[in-house]
Amino acid sequence: MGTQTENETETGKAAEAGSDSGDRRGAGPEAGAAVGAGAAGSGTTEPDTEVEPDAEVGPDTGPEPEARVAHGVGQGAAAIVSAALGVVSLTGSWLGTVAAARETLVGQLETAAGAGVAIQVEEIYGDAWRTSALWGGLFALTALLIGVVVLARPAFGTPGAGQAPWIRSVAWAGVALGAVGLLLAVLKYTDVLLGLPATG
Repeated sequence: MGTQTENETETGKAAEAGSDSGDRRGAGPEAGAAVGAGAAGSGTTEPDTEVEPDAEVGPDTGPEPEARVAHGVGQGAAAIVSAALGVVSLTGSWLGTVAAARETLVGQLETAAGAGVAIQVEEIYGDAWRTSALWGGLFALTALLIGVVVLARPAFGTPGAGQAPWIRSVAWAGVALGAVGLLLAVLKYTDVLLGLPATG
């Protein structure tokens, strides 16, 4: 009996040890899963979505080069026209010369042979002088307006388009020449500058 009791006791201990080891082996995967979940929660993982090279959006490069060249050509041409008209307003134009000659001819035809000197000077030379000043003023005003439009064009165009320095320089030259020509035309028309000589 004593031997049987000892055998049963040893058998029971072995069974308990086997069950404990089985429990430990059974808990192994669960523990590993728990550790993996903890590592996934606390560790850094790569993002799920990656941006492909084709899908990358680059910085805005502004208007196309061809569009910028087209705008530059138009603005440059307008600036040159402004400066040229300003020069014409100061030096005289073919239209102004023809118009002044016509006024002289009309004054000669309308003035009587026996008219006084003051009337002849006014009708023959005065009207022609004012006509020449009027045409000069028109050219100067046109040059001034075109130059101002060229200088103000970038503010109403494509943002960030910019303007070449030489275009701004020529446009400013047109504005300056137009302003001077307009001032001289007004002074000539009002007889303040180089007015008609006194006739007594």
